[in-house]
Amino acid sequence: MVENFENSEALKKKGNKPSDEDLIERFQRGDVYAFDLIVKRYKEQLLNFVYRFIGNQEEAEDIVQETFLRVYRKRHAYKRIAKFSTWIYTIAGNLSRTELRKRKRRKLFSVTDMGFEDRDYEISDENYNPENKVDGVIQEEIIHHKINNLSPKFREVIILRDVQELSYEEISKIIKVPIGTVKSRVNRGRLKLQSQLKDLMEKK
Repeated sequence: MVENFENSEALKKKGNKPSDEDLIERFQRGDVYAFDLIVKRYKEQLLNFVYRFIGNQEEAEDIVQETFLRVYRKRHAYKRIAKFSTWIYTIAGNLSRTELRKRKRRKLFSVTDMGFEDRDYEISDENYNPENKVDGVIQEEIIHHKINNLSPKFREVIILRDVQELSYEEISKIIKVPIGTVKSRVNRGRLKLQSQLKDLMEKK
């Protein structure tokens, strides 16, 4: 108990900014204040991610709350061999995709066969960077206003890469697809957004 109190006091000292991995390990040892810091550190960015992904503020708040609840309950499942951010984004992403599947069932959407345009294909990881295939950085207004028009698999990687600024390697671990597929989806998602912006400009 004394050790936990000392840990908490150390965390509160100005200029002391432990890593995510340090915080979860402190929490695993019983320091509840470390969990509070994790919540403060991740609440806004997870809410941003989930809201952009599923498009509903109330449901996004519920999913983020459930994410932290699972982190609390399953804290001992985390191992330092993985980045903590990868672990918590994986939890939030899985809950978000589950919610989208529930919506489809509730609304009795029929699942159509994917056309050629929506099929995944691999892009070699060697000497390839999707940023070079797209002119400039995606404008913020496109992200804000057009991202919901993308299918979920493109929407998710665009949010994780261009909004949350996660690496391709981390996104690959979060959504459990190869890096080449992640790069492909990011590239094609950006091109779809650019196409939407072009159509919008032509209508003006």
